[in-house]
Amino acid sequence: MRKPARSETDVVEAVTASDQTTPGTDAASYSREQLEPLFERSANAMVVIDDHYHILDANGISCDKLGWTRATIVGQHCSKVLGCMNLNRMTLCGTSSCPLTRALQKNAPIPNEELFCGTQAGHTDEYAVGVTPIKAEDHRIVVFSARDVSSLKVANRVRSNFVSMVSHELRTPLNSVHGFIDLLMQGHMGDLTLEQKTYLGYAQEGVQQLIAIVEDILLMTRSDSGQFELKSEEVNFLNLANQVLRNLQPQALKASVVLNKDIRSPSPVLYVDPQRMKQVLNNLVVNAIKFTPPGGTVTLRARPYNDDFVMISVIDTGYGIQPEDRNHIFERFYQSNHAGQSRMGGYGLGLPIARLIIEQHGGIIDFDSTVNQGTTFYFTAPLYKGDK
Repeated sequence: MRKPARSETDVVEAVTASDQTTPGTDAASYSREQLEPLFERSANAMVVIDDHYHILDANGISCDKLGWTRATIVGQHCSKVLGCMNLNRMTLCGTSSCPLTRALQKNAPIPNEELFCGTQAGHTDEYAVGVTPIKAEDHRIVVFSARDVSSLKVANRVRSNFVSMVSHELRTPLNSVHGFIDLLMQGHMGDLTLEQKTYLGYAQEGVQQLIAIVEDILLMTRSDSGQFELKSEEVNFLNLANQVLRNLQPQALKASVVLNKDIRSPSPVLYVDPQRMKQVLNNLVVNAIKFTPPGGTVTLRARPYNDDFVMISVIDTGYGIQPEDRNHIFERFYQSNHAGQSRMGGYGLGLPIARLIIEQHGGIIDFDSTVNQGTTFYFTAPLYKGDK
């Protein structure tokens, strides 16, 4: 039986409940009129939703943007009104990636998500969304706040197309340089001295880094333009994990970090794009090695999650993530201002790309971290069912 929608007065009283009370002030004295500038006149679309995902209230601009009236929007299930989709037009309603579900489960705000919202014809736009859970008496509500960024995205897409074109043009000469250096290193142009091989090795490493950056930028711009596609197939996770850890063993040895794996038998069989999943694991393990001091460990773990997904974790004993950085970890090109973190380098695309790939597989990705004790990044990946 569907929970009845509450009146606008009930919603206001819930939003202004116990946490807002100060000595000598009665919370009930706060009226809707006093909240009008914040709620009704806000430039952002604001929707109040209960913990059963039914809409309790919505301000005027949200009704206009979404194509509803207040009389018809109240009481609706949010999936019928918001219909949230990620930037690749994958529906989030009813999945673990739903921002409302994540905010309620973590009991913490989600400050900034870029989503497509709106189910009415002609009323689907791109928004920067914030989701805030609020305790209201014996239950919780969620305030969904969205700023229309559609016009801004037009300019961004022009920029992305330019970046994509430039990146694509860079890839060809970089691959040529890499190929010729490889020929020189193999002695096809004559014997090399040890010093010459050393300097060519430095050049080859630099070119490989540039190629990786170009490929990452191309991946993100393709995603923005809706051209990102997965080629999923049956994949044994143990084999995939062994490939990643074997390739990163030299980097771990150089950093004096021990790589471990904790994958129970039988190994989970996934239905994923193997190259993209390998990219996720590589990004997470490389980060873990980078932020773990000598003598530390990095462990790749797999555990059952539910009938459809497995939980995969990368656990390090490193420096941890500073509290001020945690809300920005998955933002593109984000660089920490913390002295210890900024010295580690990087260009801020590894984690956004990991998140993009995991969400494209229908999974979720998140982390737990304690400063000076370590960080665990974990994500879910779909299991192979044999009937795909």
